[in-house]
Amino acid sequence: MSELRITAIRALQILDSRGYPTLRVQLEIDTGAVFEASAPSGASTGAHEAVELRDGGTPFSGRGVTGALASVTGEISNLLTSRPWVSQRELDEALCALDGTGNKSRLGANALVAVSMAAARGFAAGTGHSLHTWISQALGRAERLPVPHFNVLNGGQHAANALAFQEFMIAPVGAATYPQALEWGADIYHALAATLRTRGLATGLGDEGGYAPEISSPEEALDLIVSGIDAAGHRPGISEVAIALDPAANSFFQDGSYHLNGRHYTPSQMVSYYGKLLDNYPIRSLEDPLAEDDAESWPELVSALGGRAQIVGDDLFVTQAARVTAGIRSGSATAVLIKPNQVGTVTETLETLAVASAGGFTAMVSHRSGETTDTFVADLTVGSGCGQLKAGAPARGERVAKYNRLLEIADSNPALPYGLAILSGEGDTDA
Repeated sequence: MSELRITAIRALQILDSRGYPTLRVQLEIDTGAVFEASAPSGASTGAHEAVELRDGGTPFSGRGVTGALASVTGEISNLLTSRPWVSQRELDEALCALDGTGNKSRLGANALVAVSMAAARGFAAGTGHSLHTWISQALGRAERLPVPHFNVLNGGQHAANALAFQEFMIAPVGAATYPQALEWGADIYHALAATLRTRGLATGLGDEGGYAPEISSPEEALDLIVSGIDAAGHRPGISEVAIALDPAANSFFQDGSYHLNGRHYTPSQMVSYYGKLLDNYPIRSLEDPLAEDDAESWPELVSALGGRAQIVGDDLFVTQAARVTAGIRSGSATAVLIKPNQVGTVTETLETLAVASAGGFTAMVSHRSGETTDTFVADLTVGSGCGQLKAGAPARGERVAKYNRLLEIADSNPALPYGLAILSGEGDTDA
């Protein structure tokens, strides 16, 4: 493998999709080629995520990233331009050692992840392969075009309405190809808007491009989605157009109970509540259905519902291999959500994917609510072969950038399979 010789590093404070600052990093190498990446940011975050570095103070409501920018153009630049790098792992381990903390809090996970993703693009180019193929080779996976999980209704911390659940998604599982899945998603998205208008509900958007009508119950949201699927001429169903939920239960868990629909639910009552939703709607996936601080209740939920729906840990695992390993041992979920900025480097992200697969977990790659037009997660999804990506609605530039990148990959690789997949084998993350 060719070495990566970085000759210059530039960083710029840019705005993300919510109007808050984030980092864009450019790495220039000895050939003159430049590789770029931007850091996303979440609104609903887990307590154990790698830590973003924010400035505080008055500018940008305290959310500036000039400190993280200084990390990139100072210490990180000095390190990465001081020598050639033979692998992604070597570079990422050096970044982690330079930071010196367990949660990236000194230099900032936003600084590290942008640098790491840009470097991955450089290493991929050095092999003559696309980023997604380089990732597939690093993991020992077969590439696959994913089923997109389109966010069509927003609530929770992603919208200014009374809906407690954060994301309501549609998944065109029954589409024959990725382009057809994108077509179905767009058609249903627009049909849902017409359904909302017919019922006198607003079609304003939440953080991730889904509609944010003034409704309060998950059942009302699910009924609207089923009507939208029907109106678009498709069939709601687990094997046709399925529904996926991200309740993000941290946001309505307080003092040991869940505050939902005007009442308090015990953990066991929440498990029963989700069971009724699965009885009445074609739901294939539940993400963060319980709070991360209610970890002892997750195995109960998996035992009751894990055979009927994918149970995804996001805040529970925060893309960290050790936490996923513990979750596999305790039977706390059946899948892991993958967000590179939760852990801070590409190498650690690939390690989490490998650990999840070896333990029999499926995986879903995800964007963040504060996004840019960076498309790294699209290539990561294809290269990992996990078969699932959630990147928001089929609308708004920062969301469709990912979906359009998948179209490019599909167009350039017509033999790639489309659909859900279960990963197997430990793979190799020495990229």
